[in-house]
Amino acid sequence: MCVTRDGRGEIQAMKKASILSVVSLLFVTAGGCVGAEKSSNPLSPSVAGPIPGVNITPPTPLEPRDGVGIAVDEQPLTLLLQNAETNGERPLRYVFEVATDTGFTNKVFTREGIAPGDGGRTALRLPDPLASGRTYYWRAQALDGANTGPPSPVAHFRIFTPIVIERPTLESPVNNVQIASLQPEFEIGNAPRSGPVGSVNYVLELSDSESFGNKIAVWRFAEQSGQTRFEAPHDLVSDQQFFWHVRAFETNTNASGPWSDTEVFRTPASTPSPGGGGTPGTPCGPPYPNQPFGIVQCRRSQYDGLMSRSETVSFLRGVATDLNAAGISEGPFGILKKSSGNNCGGYACDIICSSSKVWDVLIDWNGRQTPTWGYAGPTGSKVCEIQ
Repeated sequence: MCVTRDGRGEIQAMKKASILSVVSLLFVTAGGCVGAEKSSNPLSPSVAGPIPGVNITPPTPLEPRDGVGIAVDEQPLTLLLQNAETNGERPLRYVFEVATDTGFTNKVFTREGIAPGDGGRTALRLPDPLASGRTYYWRAQALDGANTGPPSPVAHFRIFTPIVIERPTLESPVNNVQIASLQPEFEIGNAPRSGPVGSVNYVLELSDSESFGNKIAVWRFAEQSGQTRFEAPHDLVSDQQFFWHVRAFETNTNASGPWSDTEVFRTPASTPSPGGGGTPGTPCGPPYPNQPFGIVQCRRSQYDGLMSRSETVSFLRGVATDLNAAGISEGPFGILKKSSGNNCGGYACDIICSSSKVWDVLIDWNGRQTPTWGYAGPTGSKVCEIQ
């Protein structure tokens, strides 16, 4: 309350309301009361502002930025910025903001009064994790209590739940069992997984050694409910030990899990083909084996050790001739002409063909030339010389 003069120039004073009241006298001016004034000292907490000539630059967001993905379990995250600069004397403080939109109308975090860090950078660790499956935007602004700098550029990042795929289990064939068929059926316990996993496929590698240095086959196939079964698309070599392992992968992102343990099995012993192996050029029937692989095995058994290139062509011609004589489906069969690259007298050294398809009939070229029967793809523009 102001003290004023009445018409007789007498001063009216405030009375004590009680013994604990304190009387305060204020100086009288012609215009009214005298109030507290802000200081002209630039370092005073009550400095008059903004102070002319003081400029504050925007800080620069450093991390996270550029839409980087951050796994939900790597939180709470830390925001890092390059400090602002000022030509004023007052110390700076920062305001940090995080929002789910570029206009910052939906803010999920705000923190004021953050002191600059050392080395020209300031870091702020968020107190809580952010929700997964969203993109977030953040910015900062420097102020000194009298002057405020412009907001920083907006940086953005996303929080995601990672896809985790664990190793599948191999259920059959295992423990070096000798299977009954040359065309094994593989049984796999599906791989456990977590996160936003879509459809899952498996890749199976088959080898004749535990190191998998020489892969006999690599097959890919889709997961089935509960347990996944996969039948080999062609016969394997008889009376041989095979090693296999499997890994799962998510088809949308190609996120893959670790390889399973390795298991081993043996194929059944070979059954003498009707007509026997005989000398090179001897037909393998009649009666002929009812599977192409049996014919390939029979013809290969007519040659000891590594075949020469001319012997390889004779072997291929014999296989194609026997396939046709046996009435094997998808024929008639022949040998594939090939005049460039590695070839055997103008023919492919390991291929049987029809007008539309080609099949591998020899694998492990390095001194072994093991018989097989594996579909390798379409004939395309290549010429198949029917036998």
